[in-house]
Formats: sequence, structure tokens, C-alpha cells
Amino acid sequence: MNTIWILEDVNLFNLLCPHKFKEYKACHTFDAYKKSDYIYFEEDAANKIYLIENGKVKIGYYNEDGTEVVKAILRKGELFGEKAILGEEKRDEFAQSLDNNTSICPVGVDTMHDLMRDNKTFSLRIYKFIGLKFKKLERRLQLLLFKDSKTRLLEFLDELCSDYGYNCEKTGNQVIKHPYTQKDIASLIGISRPTLNILMNELKADNYLDFDRKEIRLFKHSA
Repeated sequence: MNTIWILEDVNLFNLLCPHKFKEYKACHTFDAYKKSDYIYFEEDAANKIYLIENGKVKIGYYNEDGTEVVKAILRKGELFGEKAILGEEKRDEFAQSLDNNTSICPVGVDTMHDLMRDNKTFSLRIYKFIGLKFKKLERRLQLLLFKDSKTRLLEFLDELCSDYGYNCEKTGNQVIKHPYTQKDIASLIGISRPTLNILMNELKADNYLDFDRKEIRLFKHSA
């Protein structure tokens, strides 16, 4: 599984931001957003991609009955809006700031194409990232479509363990130090926050895990 999500721990901002390239540094700016501000809406022109310098961003869309579907919650160092590189002309999703101090590096598609054309290593990183991101999105949508609430939670915990977990040497438990709120987790697996609380407390009562605001422990005998 780690081979699939190999870029999760890589700060793409440090790798891809045009500010790192001398010829683009002078004309490069950052945009600031407050909590709940939208970076773009569905149907907006897709003429930029975005790198997160600081904060968190929610990516999602609204289905036919107006229900919000959250595709991803991204954090510092990650990239979004990347389908514009592949020729997308209009957005099929929205991007919304979840923090009061979100800072975004917008990059024009033409600038990104120039960077990719002039730097083969840079280009390969971009295409590898896009491919891996699509795989992860496909896996999450399969969870939402075909699994019950508890299974979605358990598989998401497994994903969190791969992305943020480590083995505690003293106990052998898996310790997950993650950046998500309970609201974030509930949105990502398509359940309500009260339902998430019930499921987490059931797993705690079953001695499967323990948790607090920023840490989840999966007990060794239940892993």
C-alpha cells in the first residue's frame, strides 16, 4: 500500500512551486483565504493549478439533490486543480478553504506547461502525482459506493495508518497522528459526525482503539 501512496509524505509545494525557479520568482504571488472562502467553484474556468503553502482545503462537488460530496481534504504541501494540466476547461468540483490562514500558490496552466516542457524530471513528477491521486480518489469513491459505514471507517483508519501511523515500541500499538478533525473524517467517508462518534465509541468499547483529538491508537491484539 505504501508504494501506491508514496507521494503522501512529499511536500509538493517545495518541489513544484514556481517561486523555486529563478525565471518565475519575480512575478510570483500568493493568495490568502479565510475559513469557508472558496478558491474556485464548479463550472469556473480551469486555467490554474494550486499549491497549498499553508492551511487546509476541501475538494468536493454537489450531487443532483444538492448533497455535498467531499472528495478530499488537502493540507500544506499538496496540489489541486491539476486536471487543468490535462486539458480540463471547466471545473467539475469546488475548492474551499478550511482554515483562517490558508495560503495558496496559484500557477497558470501555461506556466506549468513551460516548466514541464523545460524540465523532464519536473514533468515526470507531475504526471506520477496525478496518476497516484486518481488511484486514491477511485479507492475512496469505491468505499462510498459499496461499503457500509463501519467498513468505510475501518478502511479509512487503515489508510490513515499507512499515511500517518507508526509502531509504538513499548506497546506494539499503531499510533496515528493525523491532521483531520472528526468533521473532516465524517465528510471523507460520507457519514454524519454523530454517526462517526457512535462508531468510534463502539470500537473503543470493543478495545479495538482509543482516540483523542489528534491521535488514534489501534491496539496490537486487534490490528
